[in-house]
Amino acid sequence: MRATGSDVARFAQHETGGHRWQRVPPTEKRGRVHTSTVTVTVLPEARETHDVLDPRDVEIRTTGSGGAGGQHVNKRDTAVIATHLPTGTTVRIEGRSRHRNQQDALAVLAARLRLRAEERQHADRNALRRSHVGSGMRGDKRRTVALQRDTATDHGTGRTIRAKHYLRGGLDELWT
Repeated sequence: MRATGSDVARFAQHETGGHRWQRVPPTEKRGRVHTSTVTVTVLPEARETHDVLDPRDVEIRTTGSGGAGGQHVNKRDTAVIATHLPTGTTVRIEGRSRHRNQQDALAVLAARLRLRAEERQHADRNALRRSHVGSGMRGDKRRTVALQRDTATDHGTGRTIRAKHYLRGGLDELWT
């Protein structure tokens, strides 16, 4: 689910963790309570990673190419080695045209750095999500909503409000 607005972060910060829902379904003839567990995590929206390579961070070297190409590749330094100095990532492109090889090397280097940044961002989001959710077990709960008693209890503050009010968004009463 995605939520937007000026106060979303203020309200959502206290919602992370396990929530226990207790209800008596309308089809339950004996009035037994059914309990479900829901885990909630609140994450900021993922950022786009459109980093432009800074030319000062890239070292470009040329060297002789190998393989087919005859006398041309033996006489000219057409292979390009591009190294991103902060990360040490290196790309080598060989071909007949040094100019084309340099463009290709910079494009491949930018793609690898973008992939690395996306993987790092993904790992950070997963770690944050895991820390919010916890184990999801019953004892790891943040809040209990008991619809049959019309109560919503926050186990961090110990406060209880009416479940109907909680379901309409009255979250601030649980932790203010």
